[in-house]
Amino acid sequence: MGEIWNFETRPEKPLPYSDEFSSVDEYVEGLLNFAANSDLFRFLCGGVHILDFFTTDPGLFVDAVPKEWQDYLLQTEPMAFLDFLMRDDLDKISQKSGPVSPPESLVQYVKDIRRFSLRRNFRPRQAKLPVLPRHVALGMKTKKIHEVTHFAGYIDRLAEDIARAKGEDFTHFVDFGSGQNYLGRTLASPPYNKHIVAVESKEANMAGAKDLDILSGFAEREKRVRNKKLYHRLLEMVDPSLHKDEEALKRAAKELGMSDEDIATLDLRSRKELQVTYTVEEGKGTIEYVVGHLEHADLAGVLAQLRGQEDGVCQDKLRMMAISIHSCGNLSHYGIRSMIMNPCIKAVAIVGCCYNLLTEKLGPPTYKPPFSRPSLQPINPRVARESERRDPQGFPMSEKVSTYGGDGIRFNITARMMACQAPQNWTDQESDAFFTRHFYRAVLQKIFLDKGVISRVYHGETASAATPFNSSTNPVIIGSLRKQCYTSFNAYVRGAITKLTTHPDFSQYHQVIQEKMGDITDEEIASYEETFRYRKRELSAVWSLMAFSACVVESVIVTDRWLFLREHSDIVCDCWVETVFDYKQSPRNLVVVGIKR
Repeated sequence: MGEIWNFETRPEKPLPYSDEFSSVDEYVEGLLNFAANSDLFRFLCGGVHILDFFTTDPGLFVDAVPKEWQDYLLQTEPMAFLDFLMRDDLDKISQKSGPVSPPESLVQYVKDIRRFSLRRNFRPRQAKLPVLPRHVALGMKTKKIHEVTHFAGYIDRLAEDIARAKGEDFTHFVDFGSGQNYLGRTLASPPYNKHIVAVESKEANMAGAKDLDILSGFAEREKRVRNKKLYHRLLEMVDPSLHKDEEALKRAAKELGMSDEDIATLDLRSRKELQVTYTVEEGKGTIEYVVGHLEHADLAGVLAQLRGQEDGVCQDKLRMMAISIHSCGNLSHYGIRSMIMNPCIKAVAIVGCCYNLLTEKLGPPTYKPPFSRPSLQPINPRVARESERRDPQGFPMSEKVSTYGGDGIRFNITARMMACQAPQNWTDQESDAFFTRHFYRAVLQKIFLDKGVISRVYHGETASAATPFNSSTNPVIIGSLRKQCYTSFNAYVRGAITKLTTHPDFSQYHQVIQEKMGDITDEEIASYEETFRYRKRELSAVWSLMAFSACVVESVIVTDRWLFLREHSDIVCDCWVETVFDYKQSPRNLVVVGIKR
């Protein structure tokens, strides 16, 4: 990329691709060619919607899954199938005993997905990292402790490495979407003592973070100075349940005839109105919170809120690194782009997640692939809405992915949502639980169709028979139900009917559900469950294939971010991707690193 810099933290390969490829360019070309041209991959990653699984006859499995795969999929137990997809030695698979052998075309497809998936194994660079003190680890679960411990250590080593090569230290670390500020609090504490700018759009998260700062001894809340005698007299005269309700106490004080001057001496400000103060000491870390709902990567508004920056003073002396653990959707794009758009951002280290929250840049495809599912548009209005939005901040970021094959590579929300599934971590119990939930959802949509709650929509010329490729439904998206509703199919149907007929968010369904489903009997519900019970394996096999295939979707998204940085070689001197967490602890474990010239 032009200048040669010796960064010790840089891995051997800029992307953790398979050793089957001789270079990063060979891997990228193979990855994008597969993603753009494999009909089966495109069908499994964006062409399947569980809600339409049983709404055609004989069903999506029979119509869409290659015929030579079907016997093997149906006769292989779910966990054994997951082993075949992700763990078995495929060169020895024919030696494995079983009711049927996997067809060669399926074996080859699995090999392709494995080959094009970025390697996720994690080996810490540093054998021993500082243990988070108990007061810093407040509020963190085991997963978060793992992430924060390893990423804080990684950021510290990366910053030292860059400073050594460039001859200048970083002044601040900007955390995009800081949430409860677990990472920032750790980096601001010994032994790191960094200066953190925590950017967060939700004031509740920021308030929670400040509460944790106080509990950890990092900050102090303003002390109240009040007329204690008058305050205690007020407490004696109101219900004890109101003692912590400042607004109720103000009303009670007025009702009791206290003057405004007396009320002022009571200091009845709410807890969130009390100032939180941070002591700034030489050699110690600091935290600054900035409220900002970022819609782009321009940080001018964020920088203006920093201490001493109100008039733009010293802006040219700022040397900042943009960081984030699991910044959602487009926030990852903003963090990566921030280095290109803001002179003071000298490096980025972003771990993304929530790919389903990414917007789309390219709009709907101008062609219809063989496995195109018309159901994607009417089934989920957001798919059409986001696709039509053509958000310049959306996926893909890089010019290469945006123009690949002339039309670019697109992933709709279904494909991007599947890329978050982490099938390597599925257990038998967890798998059965969510396969059961999806089975219930699919059968209920079939009931809705039969009962006339929803209708069939044909695409193109009306055909004599409905198939997954010429028709879809206008389904009811129910969302989550109470835990008890998943104990049986009957409980699920009854819970769904209750929600659709009582919840204000579903008012458009109140009348039709009451008319069409109000008199459904337990026996009728049981008959549907019995009719489709044996086909649950169809659904679990396809869902497993979808989640496994979507490992390539995540690889394309991460590779696109790296390509974006590489394409800006006039600004970026080096960039790479590597793992920073143990996949079993935190499967979104790939960090995108960029360093400015």
